[in-house]
This record gives sequence, C-alpha cells and structure tokens, in this order.
Amino acid sequence: MSTELQLLVDGVDFGEGPRWHDGRLWYSDFHQRTIYSVSIDGERRVEVSDLDDMPSGLGWLPDGRLVFVAMRSRQLRRLDPEGVVLHADLSSVATGPCNDMVMAADGTAYVGNFGFDMFSGESFTTADLALVAPDGTVEVAARGLRFPNGSVITPDGATLIVGESFGQAYQAFPIGPDGRLGEQREWASVRGTAPDGCSLDAAGGIWCADARGSRIVRIVEGGDITDVIETPMPTFACALGGDDGRTLFVLCAPSSAPDDTAGKAAGAIYTTRVEHPHAGLP
Repeated sequence: MSTELQLLVDGVDFGEGPRWHDGRLWYSDFHQRTIYSVSIDGERRVEVSDLDDMPSGLGWLPDGRLVFVAMRSRQLRRLDPEGVVLHADLSSVATGPCNDMVMAADGTAYVGNFGFDMFSGESFTTADLALVAPDGTVEVAARGLRFPNGSVITPDGATLIVGESFGQAYQAFPIGPDGRLGEQREWASVRGTAPDGCSLDAAGGIWCADARGSRIVRIVEGGDITDVIETPMPTFACALGGDDGRTLFVLCAPSSAPDDTAGKAAGAIYTTRVEHPHAGLP
C-alpha cells in the first residue's frame, strides 16, 4: 500500500461531502456555493452552481436524482429536471447549521447538524440527528449527539455509524425496516481526534479526516487506529472510490474558518492508494 499523496485538483475553497458516483468524485465547495465532480485524472466540471446557501452532504435517490444539504437554510434540496427544489425542511430538528449526511439505498437520509451556530461563536450544545424519509418527511432519528458529522451505513444496510466531531467517538445504531434507529452503542472511542468526513472499507475499517490535525486515520471497531496518513494541510473529509474502490480521496483546506478559506481557493484534493476497497454507503 502506498501512502504517498498525489494532487488531484487545487483551487478549492472548502471541500466537503465527497462521494464516488457514476465514475467520478462529487464534492461540495462551501464558499464557492457549487457542487463539482472530478474524474480520476483531474478533469473537473460544475454540476450545480449559483446556490444561495453553502452545500454540504450529498446523496442520490433510487431514481438517480441528487439530494444535497443546504447548511444555513437547514434544508435538503433536490436536483430535479427543472432545477433545484426543496426536498425537506430540517428546521424542526436541526438547532444549528446542517452538515454531512448519509443516504440509504431506499432514499432515507440521516442528516447531522452542529447543534449550535459555530460560525457565530455560540457555545457548544448537543444536536439531534434528523431522519428524512424518501418523501421528505422529517423526524428525530437520535438525540443528544456531540456534533454528528460523517456517517456510514454498513453493506448489509443494517447499521448506521455516526462520527461525533466533538465527542471523539463513533456511535452505532441498528436500522429498522422503517428506517428508524434502535438503541445507540459506542462503536469506537477515538480520544484526541475530531472525526469528520469518513468512508467505510470492506474490512470494516473507517477512514476519517481528523479535523484536529493534518492527517487521515483508519479506525476499527473498538477504537484502534490502524493507519495514519499525514496531509499537507488540515483535512476535513475523505472518500474511497475509483474503479476498484481502493483510491482514497482526501479533501484539504487551510483551516475550517471562513476568513481563512472563503474566496481563497487555497484548498485541494489529494489521492492515495489503500489496501481495502470501499464498502457500504455513502
């Protein structure tokens, strides 16, 4: 396994929500208010632009329509043939800006939020995770999470694993037939890290961006860190993809502060090769 990082594209303000979909890496850029896709050889194209809010987590309904998080509006929006429309209003659940999400195979989405307005300097408080049914109906999926962020669904569709950026942990929930979540259990404690965007591999490990430092780490159930890849600047999201699922895409930015990133185009996406291929969702 090579852990040498190769530059894929630069000119990124703040990249989030990376997903390998239809042979390309899709990602959101907060401050450019644009959703892009990139080929494995670095050819970038605009997929959705001129948004009036910051996009974040991405997912696709069973019929192929794109759904994305609109952070400050606390909404999910959907790309229909006629343009972008409201998919779900999350304001009844989200008490802070919404961020990442994972979408199940049937179109059920699990959406995190900050719990408080970090951008405005509000004090920390826990957040509830939102469940959005395929028809856009919204309810609380789980309560009292510590900044629920990057999340994955296991290949059998039976378990949701949610990273807590301020909790230094991953929490696991059984997924019921109706998409509702069962009893929470701690999947891993990862003290000293801030789990951000993440991706599950076929050996059951989770690659995650450690928002506390310039590194990507691979975590297994119980909390052991099996691999560490240093990055040239802080990293906030990652995704496994490529033709064989073994390319790890790493999204970096100078910091998470808008003053350091908005309009600066100083971020970048890097790639490296890893041992185990992608598994599960997203």
